[in-house]
Amino acid sequence: MEADVIAPIEQSEADRSAVATEVIVAPDSQERFLNKELSWCDFAHRLLDLASDESVPLLERVKFMAICASGMDEFFQVRVAGLKDQIAAGVRKRSSDGKTASQQLKLIYEQVTALRTRQDRIFNHALIPQLAHEGVDVAHWSDLDMRDRQILLGVFNREIFPVLTPLAVDPGHPFPYISNLSLNLGVLVADETTGEHRFARVKVPPLFPRLVQVGEATRYVALEEVIAENLDRLFPQMAIGGHYAFRVTRNADLALEDGEADDLLEAVEVELLRRRRFGRAVRLEVGADMPAEVRELLLDELELTSDDLYDTAAPLDLNQLWELHQIDRPDLHDPPWVPMTPGRLTSVGDEPVDLFAVLREKDLLVHHPYESFASSVEAFINQAADDPKVLAIKQTLYRTSNDTEIVDALVRAAEQGKQVAALVELKARFDEQANISWARQLERAGVHVVYGLMGLKTHSKTALVIRREDDTLRGYCHVGTGNYNSGTARVYEDLGLLSADPELCADLTELFNYLTGYGRQSRHRRIITSPHELRSWVLEELETEARQGSHGRATIKVNGLTDPEVIDGLYAASRAGAKIDLVVRGLCSLRPGIAGLSESITVRSIVGRFLEHSRIYRFGEPGSARGARHFIGSADLMERNLDRRVEALAPVLDPDLQSRLDETLALNLADDTNTWELQPDGSWYRIPSLHGVSTQRQLQELALDRARKRRTTTETHL
Repeated sequence: MEADVIAPIEQSEADRSAVATEVIVAPDSQERFLNKELSWCDFAHRLLDLASDESVPLLERVKFMAICASGMDEFFQVRVAGLKDQIAAGVRKRSSDGKTASQQLKLIYEQVTALRTRQDRIFNHALIPQLAHEGVDVAHWSDLDMRDRQILLGVFNREIFPVLTPLAVDPGHPFPYISNLSLNLGVLVADETTGEHRFARVKVPPLFPRLVQVGEATRYVALEEVIAENLDRLFPQMAIGGHYAFRVTRNADLALEDGEADDLLEAVEVELLRRRRFGRAVRLEVGADMPAEVRELLLDELELTSDDLYDTAAPLDLNQLWELHQIDRPDLHDPPWVPMTPGRLTSVGDEPVDLFAVLREKDLLVHHPYESFASSVEAFINQAADDPKVLAIKQTLYRTSNDTEIVDALVRAAEQGKQVAALVELKARFDEQANISWARQLERAGVHVVYGLMGLKTHSKTALVIRREDDTLRGYCHVGTGNYNSGTARVYEDLGLLSADPELCADLTELFNYLTGYGRQSRHRRIITSPHELRSWVLEELETEARQGSHGRATIKVNGLTDPEVIDGLYAASRAGAKIDLVVRGLCSLRPGIAGLSESITVRSIVGRFLEHSRIYRFGEPGSARGARHFIGSADLMERNLDRRVEALAPVLDPDLQSRLDETLALNLADDTNTWELQPDGSWYRIPSLHGVSTQRQLQELALDRARKRRTTTETHL
């Protein structure tokens, strides 16, 4: 890799300096913070940038639109719902940037309205016409000829009609409960005999694909349109006056307090049912064609106001676009990527690699999805499960997947008599039901299952294996930045450290004892944990760099940066002259480039094919006399991670592995393909592509290069 290719972009530095002189913020002013809720809206705009970017393959643009829609749903279910809860409870506390909950909701309405307008434009005027040009036709019923309509009528009669349930609203039928995120048709009907007019609701069944395929062609019609065109079957001898799509979003965040329940498993199940099904409505989405009287009826029945109403010219619930993304059109997708097996884990001949021997030699750093999760992390747990010398396995499970081998390996190990402990985080948002199922499966197999701690989510990604070797016990471990989930490991960028370091394993032993037993969390030899020490550790490291003045350096890659104390620590280090580079994928409340406050701080966001998910902390300058200190782990710099979650960071001590982290960070700071830079005024500026540096593409090439070199070395030895 050429040195000049990975140098930071000079043009953006000049732009930053020019803007910095125009924004003045006092160091003690609340304006030094950006609002974290509005910061999510900025992230959504970056997703829409990619949805409209014609250099991105067409079906990948469809994917980014779907990701934006899914994120918007979660934003309302959690963030907006939380602000509404504050208002209902009379909470007067302001956000770090000085705004009340009501003020934030007003700004969110303005931002989301602008987002929806832009989303509609991209969907209707870019994606749909370009898909049609490529032979993927998302049509309206009115576009179909008689033959296609007959095909869909047959589908409706055979498969859809029998499961539909029209619900009338009249004095004998109260307004029906509208479940969270369900898609519905509001239907106006009139009795032709009596002349009475009524409103009815038809739920669009979620068990069917949202896009109904027309015969064998790559032509699709939305399910709600097929239903709408056959409403006469549901309301015989009634005149259909109109039909209008709508969708309701409800508060879906769990609310469990300390001491609220003795049985956390049962408490989560009950709260999950209550919140997800019966939580208070927080948003009403309607089609742009819905008349005012129907809107008013829905708002009144759902106890919402006009500030909670969002209309759209695109179909409701663009999560449906995931179905389009699955279409088998390689020419419209990114080139396929097969993760490489890490070189030291490549088997010679038919003999499987002894992972424990590899780790006794030295630590191993794995980088997903560039390197295989299956042949590294899953192989580690599988070998531990089947090795007769292994006595115990302890592991945290925050989010896992249906096709993962991890749970099966833990079950197998328990059935063989090994001591197996799994900490299953039942409160992992939107994965609660799946984790309850995994917990029960593990318990039935004899695994010691712990459900986490009341008041805290266990978010750390840690695994510990205890093995008997030569009449002594030896530990092996994994500390990662991502979940033990084989599905997300193929699309999330994450790091993992596999090690046999005795002190690191001793730390994890203490951490698991804290999680499964009683006692207070203490400082460790190697790892840094929250909620008791991580914030103070970050601040101490920043103070160390601040004392170096202009020779101080910090480079941090996280998914979110919103903690006020940490931000103030970064500002203090910048005022002392330290150079700070931040790579923050999503929420960011720090203002960079402000004279006298943060002029030596840069903030970048990389959004691309793979979801940037790793957390890397580097303090000091690589290659300097002082050297640098490298850590990876699960923690973002947000209040929830530092105060309300159990997180773990592990040091990367091997010089070769440190060099790999330095290489990754250098690419992050040089990327000019999928990078946005945060400006002092809070706006995000997309870096122009001057050198064509793509972090993700370069890391793919580096993984391929390492695999080729390993194969060549192996063949030479053979």
